[in-house]
Amino acid sequence: MSTVGIRRETKSPWERRVAIVPELAGRLVRAGHRVLVERSPLRVFPEADYAAAGCQLVEDLPPCDVVFGVKEIPAERLQPDATHLFFAHVIKGQPYNMAMLQALLDKGATLLDYERITDAEGRRLVFFGRFAGLAGMIDGLWALGRRLEHEGVEPNPFLEVEPSHAYASLADALAAVRQLGEAIATDGVPAAVHPLIVGVTGTGNVAGGVQEVLAELPTVEVAPRDLAQVAAGAEDSKVVYRVTFSEPDLVVPKDAGASFELQDYYDHPERYRGVFADYQPHLSMLMNCIYWTERYPRLVAKADLPRLARCKVIGDISCDVGGSVEPTVLATEPGDPCYTYDAEADAPRMGFAGPGPVICAVDILPAELPRDASLGFSAALEPFVEAIAACDTSGTLEASGLPPEIARACVAWRGALTPDYAYLAEHLSG
Repeated sequence: MSTVGIRRETKSPWERRVAIVPELAGRLVRAGHRVLVERSPLRVFPEADYAAAGCQLVEDLPPCDVVFGVKEIPAERLQPDATHLFFAHVIKGQPYNMAMLQALLDKGATLLDYERITDAEGRRLVFFGRFAGLAGMIDGLWALGRRLEHEGVEPNPFLEVEPSHAYASLADALAAVRQLGEAIATDGVPAAVHPLIVGVTGTGNVAGGVQEVLAELPTVEVAPRDLAQVAAGAEDSKVVYRVTFSEPDLVVPKDAGASFELQDYYDHPERYRGVFADYQPHLSMLMNCIYWTERYPRLVAKADLPRLARCKVIGDISCDVGGSVEPTVLATEPGDPCYTYDAEADAPRMGFAGPGPVICAVDILPAELPRDASLGFSAALEPFVEAIAACDTSGTLEASGLPPEIARACVAWRGALTPDYAYLAEHLSG
């Protein structure tokens, strides 16, 4: 049997999540594995819960066969020859993590990236995305309240919502949103923001979390094609108008005679141009939940900000700095999450003042709901944990005994990039 390590998170003082909750750790112990838990004053689960599950608490992890984390592991904390699991943020060749990846290769280690655990159709199986959407939408409502307060708008029911991390649980946070919904249903939204139109880009797990929060409010779904009409003539102030944008709403073929085809767009985004600017003038809030790389058209360019004069808040849950929302020039943390974009200085102005919409771009949103997020993540990971702990790293990946879902997530095996990720060598050399 193997020695399994659960590391303490060190990337942010706000990071309280864990990949292996005490109950799952106990199952590994009962299966015969030695489970070591690095002491942490931040972790949302008490150390006593791990001790009661049969784990051994340690100040620093000694050599382990497998190390479970959440966020990136600093290069100096990577263990030689060990199997590491964490969100590596390397698959796009992110420059800020290439030194870490090179250190992992130099140490002959193995990297399993949670982001790449997928089924045969490429659908992700282990993720925090839903909780990013939940926390992001709650924070967006809180930011809207503060922006309206800055503008002197009264009455302002959105002031009753706190940021996600202020609540003890997801249930408590949703109860607060439900109370906001009751206030809107009774008294309506402030006249200064009527009609209140929330745009949600994307239809995946992150967007699903956003929609869960919006479902606690009295909402009316609007099709993108009807958005201008609703913005110009909506009469009901006791509802929130919600519009969801999927790929066919965001881009059109450059060739006027061509029709939109989703797979063609994924394979050849250069054949398409973005049309989201057509919708921007009508939005009160934008919740961005799309996956983006530089191959795809942007949603919001810096030059588009004058078109967003009506928009109070951009919740950039995707949080790609300089990416799909180009004015997202800074990723923030829960303690100071919001800024406006100063175009003249090309820099953020922290807080709720300034021209243009407030941008909320927290890059560890699920950490604001640490207990619920950890329980959900650990439950998704559970079917694979025993195979990971027991895998044989003495030979090839094919002979390791890892299930295909986990093998597909293997970025590096015993100090070498696997074939699916060999393209990263170019980024490492750069």
